[in-house]
Amino acid sequence: MPSPDPLQQLRDALRVLVDERDWDQFHAPKSLAMSVMIEAAELGEHFQWLGTGDSAELPADERDEVALEIADVLLYLVRLADKLDIDMIDAARRKLVLNARKYPVEKARGRSTKYTEL
Repeated sequence: MPSPDPLQQLRDALRVLVDERDWDQFHAPKSLAMSVMIEAAELGEHFQWLGTGDSAELPADERDEVALEIADVLLYLVRLADKLDIDMIDAARRKLVLNARKYPVEKARGRSTKYTEL
């Protein structure tokens, strides 16, 4: 029975795609982590020389390309988490709690300063 959780549904669909193509042999965590970085760099290329305002107002065709790069990053992250048996939602929630502690509102509000400098 498919999971109602969209991330788990995505993970399950990835498992099928990978199994049908016999790609698991290429999906060592190291390779998947490198693929995340490569795809993130490709995402960054779309914004590299844009001004701050321009980056928020991409033309529709560029937004579609950015969406596909975001999808690549997400898919590799989901696959990596699956291979390492990491619950991405739990990890993200724990990280939010840690960040809230590192960046207390009274010190961090409106500032981009690193927590070690607050």
